[in-house]
Order: sequence, then structure tokens, then C-alpha cells
Amino acid sequence: MPRPHLSPGLRDAAPRLRGVALAAAGLLLLSSIAVVSGPAAAASPTHAVDRAVDDTACAANVDGTADFTPVLSIDLPTRASWLNQTPPYTFDRTDTVAAGFDRVGYCLELDGPAGPQWAWTAMEPFTADAHRLGLPTRTGEITRQRVNDLDVASNVPGVTTGAGLAGYLEMWPNTYSTGSSRQISGASSTSYDADDTVNASGGYGSFQVHQVGARRPALDAPRTVLAVNTFTSTGAALSLGIGSAPTGHPDWTFAGNAGTFTQRRLTVYARSSVLTLDQHPQDRQLYSRDATNGATVPVSGAVTDPRVKAVQLTITSGDDEWTYTAPVTDRREFSFRPRIDATLRDYRFALRALGAQVTRRVAVWEGILAGDVYVIQGQSNAVAATYQGSSAGEESPFIRSYGSPTADPVLSAADRRWNYAGSEVTNQPGSIGQWGIRMARRIVDTYQVPVAILNGAHGGQPISFFQRNDADPDDIRTNYGRLRQRLVGAGVLGDVRGLLWYQGESDNDQAAVHVTGFTALLDDWRAELGADIAEGTRYFVYQVRTSPCGNSTTGALREAQRQMGDTLGVTLLSTNGLSGHDGCHYAWEQGYREMGDHTFAVVARDLYHGPAQGIAPPNPSTAAFSNPGRTEITIQLRSDDPLTVEPGAAADFRVNGTAVTVTDVEYVTGGQLKLTLSAPADGATGVSYLSHLRAGPWIVNATGSGLLTFQNLPIT
Repeated sequence: MPRPHLSPGLRDAAPRLRGVALAAAGLLLLSSIAVVSGPAAAASPTHAVDRAVDDTACAANVDGTADFTPVLSIDLPTRASWLNQTPPYTFDRTDTVAAGFDRVGYCLELDGPAGPQWAWTAMEPFTADAHRLGLPTRTGEITRQRVNDLDVASNVPGVTTGAGLAGYLEMWPNTYSTGSSRQISGASSTSYDADDTVNASGGYGSFQVHQVGARRPALDAPRTVLAVNTFTSTGAALSLGIGSAPTGHPDWTFAGNAGTFTQRRLTVYARSSVLTLDQHPQDRQLYSRDATNGATVPVSGAVTDPRVKAVQLTITSGDDEWTYTAPVTDRREFSFRPRIDATLRDYRFALRALGAQVTRRVAVWEGILAGDVYVIQGQSNAVAATYQGSSAGEESPFIRSYGSPTADPVLSAADRRWNYAGSEVTNQPGSIGQWGIRMARRIVDTYQVPVAILNGAHGGQPISFFQRNDADPDDIRTNYGRLRQRLVGAGVLGDVRGLLWYQGESDNDQAAVHVTGFTALLDDWRAELGADIAEGTRYFVYQVRTSPCGNSTTGALREAQRQMGDTLGVTLLSTNGLSGHDGCHYAWEQGYREMGDHTFAVVARDLYHGPAQGIAPPNPSTAAFSNPGRTEITIQLRSDDPLTVEPGAAADFRVNGTAVTVTDVEYVTGGQLKLTLSAPADGATGVSYLSHLRAGPWIVNATGSGLLTFQNLPIT
């Protein structure tokens, strides 16, 4: 077939694209999988020797391919069912780059009703395994991530060509749905495009490269560059396309159009690396700040190509730029240890190899931060999904997360990336929940420090669900193991500032079971995350509103949680005072938003030297009859913070051991509540405050945090 030539509009772009692998970028995004080390070939690429291997339109029209080795090629059939099978590649030369590669390219060629079409893309690697560069057909081969410095060339009208573009990859054997993680600006949650949701099962297949906005939030809507779909589905025709589909779904899902093309060829390329890295940041990574309000970001490795004489690291942030050059040692090693500040600015790291014949950029990492790390754990009110009202306005590029809280082990293991934190969707990359995003945003805005939150919560589960497998703490089949793997992958296992726990509804008021389980869990956290000393990790525990959901008349578990502040040394948080309550979960307004505010106030007091007055949830210390007739009880609180007692709050009190009711509650200066009783409380054994479902009335402090539930507090 004659090789297509560039269209007139594309000819203008060609000079920028030619030689792009040498001049514009050789970008490496290293995942948590280490780069394979080994010598890089200094000779001409394989296809320069055996040109017949690379008889593609891309090679004919984009000189940038000359630095790449074609490692896989396949003539796509009209139908395929390759789930957990190796596709029938025309050739497989992945072993030629097994020693390491720093850039990947794809050429898709189609010939159909619109004539010959082709598209070329080149990008940073998404894996260190050369055998995973082709179609993802095996279980667990899931790639769902941004790539930087994407190069695009094509003869198809409407495809934006150029170098240094932002991209997004969706590559997996699984089925998928239209739900969006909200990591990509403008991605649809109702149509198949960029940022679809991969399902846990196989059986359809996606191999897609998209152009997206440079960062989130951004104004650009995603655009498909190339797509090969349906290659693991039984019986269905492949769905192929270059550019966004003019009708149907933009990424060609369900197009079933393979039969309309007489040529369907995919060629995979890789560029051999000249060095390997053993320490480096990830895109969007947040490093835990140290005592000097910054973080060291090590970048080190070894040179594998003798032509490389030095390695250069350039760091930029806004208008500032710093450049460091390290000569290659006799051992061919190099190392940088720059520091970044923990402030509201992110950093871009670019690494170059320098040599007379081989100067190239080999790695770029975007959006690096230093800040504070928190963990949210528990059941559905820790998930804090969107029930009513939007928290999207709280999201910020200075709030990050790592991995996904999904419970599926395969999907969890496949997601080892830093993400922007999101609050409007659950079980997606970056999901941290509504009150988590509010707390983080308050920290960012008040103290001008970035925040990362890893949410490991799972709805509707008892305390036993969250326990550690002591024989294998990283057991990904367990909730503890999945969260632990994420903390290790993020590099923050020992650098968590605070862990926030909201769980107990599913323990059905079994106080002893809950306390035993939580004590074991807390011991494991303290051993792995850090002890709650002055400069260590702090543990914050919410007293639940109900146990089980819908029942506010039980109080044994909530009383046990209140006592944990004394017996286990945790910091208590209250859920009383929140009126946006449906009997189990919370709306955004008067619910998760205010929960985030209350949490922020306590965290600010304990970790940021914030104000202490009016912050702690009101908590009783003692109770006593305060008149000879026993018609009045005074409850002494642990703080003298002024409280607001809303009319009707007396109905939530009980005088245990009698039929006497509380008719009035009054706050008395000095941190006391005076309860007026309907009759003398002879025989009373204690006093309780059980709170109630849904909206007020409440007894709250200046922050709006409500009086903690207590049960059978002895009357002296």
C-alpha cells in the first residue's frame, strides 16, 4: 500500500514533530514498579537494520520514530476473543528493549471509507515491563493514568497534533462503564470517553489514548487520539477509530466497525533508555513535610549508556527555576537530593542525560508537593458519599490522594498512582469523601500547606472487617492490607499526621465487641503508623450517631466510644449537632460540611497550634443532685466553654432507674448543665443523654459541635 503523506495542515506541524524524541521530550513516568536496569544499545535502532519490520505510515511521515525500535505489530482481525491469551502478533521484539526503555510509541493505521488514516503517539512508559506494551489481554493488566509530554501526529482532520501535550491512557481487558473518577476535566459520566470506570471483570477490552487538559481543573474537554476496543469480547466486532468518533461514543466503544476497514494495523514502539532510576518522584506526589517545613525529593540512578557524561536536573515552580548537574561517577551513578517547600506551590522536575551524541530529556514529573498526610477509615460515614448537596467547590489542586479505596483486590493493585483528591464519587482514584475534602480545604486555606488524604473506608461493615492479617499485613484481600499497600506505595506509611475513624453502626450496639476490635486495630496502627506522642500520629475517633443505623435509643456502644478518650488516649469527635441527618447518613449542608468544619477545628488545635476555646465536643465529667429534694441534677463538663442549649433539648435526657423525666436544661457558667426534673428522682442510678435522629434541638459549643452521648453517668 502506498504510504500516505501529510495533509497540508499537518505539514506545518511536521518540522516540530521531526526528531521529537531527541529534542522535545523523552519522558519517563515511573510507577511503583522499578525500572529494569541494564546496558542500553548505543548502535542504530533495530528497524534501521531491518527496515521491512517498520513499513508504517508513521515511519514515513514522522522522523521522530527513527529513535524508536518497533517491538510489536499486529494486523487486527474483525473479531477477537483474546481474554487471557496472547494476541497473534506479526512480530514480537520486546526482548530487544527488555533492558530498559524511556519512551513508548504507537502507530495505528486504518484504511476504509475515508481512505488511508494513521495516527502516531509517543509518551512516557506506563510500565517497566516491555511485554506489557501491547494490547492488555490478561487479568490485572489495567492502566488508567495521565501521561505527560504526549506527542501526536496524524493525517485525520480534527486530531490535534503537536508535542508536549497532556494525555490519558485507558488500557485494560475488562468491561467498563461510563462513570467518571473526575480526574479529567470535561469527561462525561454518561458517554464513553476518557476517564471511564473499569469494572472488575474482563470481557470487552480498551486500548485508548486521549488528549486532556494539562491539569485538573482545566477547561479542555478530552479528545480521543486512537482507540482499539472489543478485543477480549466473544463474538463482537472490534471497535476502532482515530480521533473522536463523530457519532455515538467519542472513544468508539460499541462502534463495531472493524469490518469497514481493509487495513487495521497496530505497531508498538519503544525507545531504549540510557539510564535507570532507583529513586524519583511520581506525578502529583505529595511528600510528607518535615520539621523544617519542607521535604527532600531524592532522584538517583545509574547511567547505562557510555555516551552519557553527566545528568542534569531542572526544577521549576512558577517563575523560579533551579538547575543541578551531576557528573557520572566511575561507578556510573548519579544522585540529587533537592528540597522543596511545604507551601501552596507545586514543582516540576525534568531530568536530562548529557553527552555529545545522546543529549535527551529522559524523565519529567509534574505537580510535586510537600505537605501533611491523613488517613480516613471506617464505614459509610467515613466514605462520606454524596447523598444530598455538592462538595465539588471544596476540591483543590493542593489536595491529593493515592490509589483507590475500591474493595476489589485486582483493581486496587492496579491503581498505584497519585491523584487529585475528589469528593463527589466513591471507589474511584482519589476518592476521599465529603467531610474529608472540607477538612482538607480548611487546612489548605488556613495554614497554606498542601494535604493528602488516603480514604480506606468501606460501608456497612463491622469492626472485624477492618482487622489486620498479622501473618500477612499486606494481604490485599483485606481492607487493612489494601490501605497498607497504598500507604507503602505512596511512601508515607510512617509519616501520617492523623488518622480519623468513623465506625460502629454495623456493630449493632455491641460495645464489648467494638472496643475489643478497635483496641486491636489501634495497637496495629500505633505500631505501623506511629505512636500519638506530641510530634507523632494522632488518632481521632467519631462517636457515631446511631448503632445500628436508624436507632438512637441504644447507648452502650456510644458510651464505650466516649470512654475511649480516657482508656485508649484517642481524641473524640462528636456527630451530635448535625441536623442534616437522614437516620444514618448526612447531607452536605448541616451534615458532612459541618462535620468537616468540626474536624478541622480539633485537628487545627492539636496539630497546627490553632485556637482551643470552644473546640472540644462537650463531654460530661460528673453528675450530682444539686438540691435536697432531688429534683435537680447538675452535670459538670470537662470544659468551661460556653454552650448553647436549644429549646426542647431536655427530651433527649433520661434519668436511669426512675420514670422521672427532664423538663428543662440550662447552661450554667463554669461548665455546668443544670437539669430540672419532673419529680424527685429517688432510686435514680444515673443520667443519660442519647441524642436523637435527624434535625435538632441540640446542645452545642461555639464551633457547633454537640454534647457527646453518654449513658448511665453515675449521680453522686
